[in-house]
Amino acid sequence: MQYTEYGLNDDRKALCRGVRELCARYGESYWQEVDRVQAYPEAFVRALTEGGYLAAMIPESYGGLGLGVTEGGLILEEINRSGGTAAACHAQMYTMGTVLRHGSPAQKERYLPPIAKGQLRLQAFGVTEPDAGSDTTSISTTAARRGDRYLVNGRKVFISRVKQSDLMLLLVRTTPKEQRGKRTEGLSVLLVDLRQAVGHGLEVRGIETMMNHHTNELTFENLEVPAENLVGEEGQGFRYILSSMNAERILIASESIGDGRYFVERSVAYANQRVVFDKPIGQNQGVQYPIARAYAAVEAARLMRDRAAEMFDQGENPGAEANMAKLLGADAAWQAANACMDTHGGYAYTREYGIERKFRETRLYLTAPVTNNMVLNYVSQNVLGLPRS
Repeated sequence: MQYTEYGLNDDRKALCRGVRELCARYGESYWQEVDRVQAYPEAFVRALTEGGYLAAMIPESYGGLGLGVTEGGLILEEINRSGGTAAACHAQMYTMGTVLRHGSPAQKERYLPPIAKGQLRLQAFGVTEPDAGSDTTSISTTAARRGDRYLVNGRKVFISRVKQSDLMLLLVRTTPKEQRGKRTEGLSVLLVDLRQAVGHGLEVRGIETMMNHHTNELTFENLEVPAENLVGEEGQGFRYILSSMNAERILIASESIGDGRYFVERSVAYANQRVVFDKPIGQNQGVQYPIARAYAAVEAARLMRDRAAEMFDQGENPGAEANMAKLLGADAAWQAANACMDTHGGYAYTREYGIERKFRETRLYLTAPVTNNMVLNYVSQNVLGLPRS
């Protein structure tokens, strides 16, 4: 199946080729073994870092490549299309955006250059809580100012890569709920140095999940965080997090598109090669049509992703487009995953083929980092003008 690069200029084509060549060094056997032992793909992440790809969206003045979310999305798409999983490192692309857009000059100078060089990892994003879930404005983890420090208390859940990160971006409540104005006020963002925090007010407990995402539950008990680690203004953290969520939606859509392309290409190859009743199974319309529909869905998602990324890079606010790109990407990838499972029949369930691993990973994006039903809520209310559900 021919790889298409429509709409890409020469620089972006070269970027895609570079990522593709790097991923070729980490084939199916690498990802199978990482998944089998539930290990972190350290060698792969190190190679991405050394190639400068994880610093793609950091400005050149801070040691990055100075590229946009468009290029960031292409990098993650290529990783997942190759059979890998960008979830091992994707957060570094959008979490650093909060520091870049809202951090102080001192914070940018202190953190962004070493992140770009791979000397620091900012992979952990502490937002979700056991009793809040998608209702982010109801979080209850608190940070009380005591002189030149904040004391953090509370819990977070489903926070990935904490043990593989040096820093964590943490959303906390600095104003009690009863004293806040709007629901979106009273929350703040702190940069937590995990090297100092773990074991000194922060307890990390791993959560076993169906995919290898190194997910954790966090408990904070009087964790001290220097006040200088406050990002932006106190009480405005929800707005800062939202500014990163459009980028997150676009990048997650890109991963889903990469997964969708992986499944379609694997399906086509197997349907042409597998012979049953003296003919390739791809000759049967019952096999062809699900693959063709999945391909059409993935290509449509790509167009919405491209539109959202273009708007983001031009400084616009693509809330609707980013959310719809995530929705369409996740749905298309899941459609392609099921078509691939059906095409391979019993072999799809064997670990040897690798499809069952990608099938498990792809299912996540229907639910996280925002469930598709919440995206439909957003579109219904903010785009179509329907009553708040």
